Amino acid sequence: MSEKNTKGMTEEEFLSSYDIKAFDRPSVTVDILLFTISDEDVSNYRKLPKKSLRVLLIKRNEHPYLGMWALPGGFVRIDENLETAAYRELKEETGVENAYLEQLYTYGDLNRDPRGRIISTSYMSLVNKNEIHMHAGSDADDARWFEVDYQLVKDEKQETDKGFIENKFIEVILTNETNVLKSMIKVTRTVEGKHVSYNRSIVENDKLSFDHGLIIQYGIERLRNKLEYSDIIFHLMPELFTLTDLQKSYEEILDKPLIKANFRRKTAKLVTETEHSTSDVGHRPSKLYRFNPSWMD
Repeated sequence: MSEKNTKGMTEEEFLSSYDIKAFDRPSVTVDILLFTISDEDVSNYRKLPKKSLRVLLIKRNEHPYLGMWALPGGFVRIDENLETAAYRELKEETGVENAYLEQLYTYGDLNRDPRGRIISTSYMSLVNKNEIHMHAGSDADDARWFEVDYQLVKDEKQETDKGFIENKFIEVILTNETNVLKSMIKVTRTVEGKHVSYNRSIVENDKLSFDHGLIIQYGIERLRNKLEYSDIIFHLMPELFTLTDLQKSYEEILDKPLIKANFRRKTAKLVTETEHSTSDVGHRPSKLYRFNPSWMD
């Protein structure tokens, strides 16, 4: 027998009379933070190419933020869940299917979108650039890769009666051949005893749409953290790679040099040596490796 609520209604009776329009319903979107690693050209063919962390942005051809740059994404359809919508948008914007996709955060500030009450769930995706067949979607004039520069500009800490408040100011600069986009993000960490809370806000913004500077900053932070304990980086690598390429990719994301011996010891179980070597290079051939999917066994 079905239980009854305080009005004496069963669940079936409640649902049959329920009016879903009784409450305001915000629109829901997904935004995709798509990262890749590129090789920058060098003038000396004997030198190894420099690695570059890049993010895909689209140039909007419609209001709001007409002519400004944004992360690829769109509205969630009534017949799809969030992840389905994210994969659909990723395919429509890049041609990539079955890519690594991870939910980052849901953004719901009241004034984040001038069109109205729109909540967005952000996703991070990692792809090897050779797998992408990029094209702009219906609401975009252009789709381009931007090199990512992420710098801690200022770090302030203030003691309180219950703990402390720390404010970090992080500048995210995105560049390509013709554009420079900037966003200054303030990350506030409040510690009161055992309770820790975070708040992120945009202090300055130049040519980036909506609150996408927040998404990019948080995505870089998440990516850096996950490098320490997961195999996430291999979604950015080709099937075969050298250990030097792997180390340089780590260094580019973390923005710091790594000691070669320590790095190879730490990543030894993550990779498997193959019978292949590099060719057509201006230095001695190097062994090629592939990801070891059994590294946790």
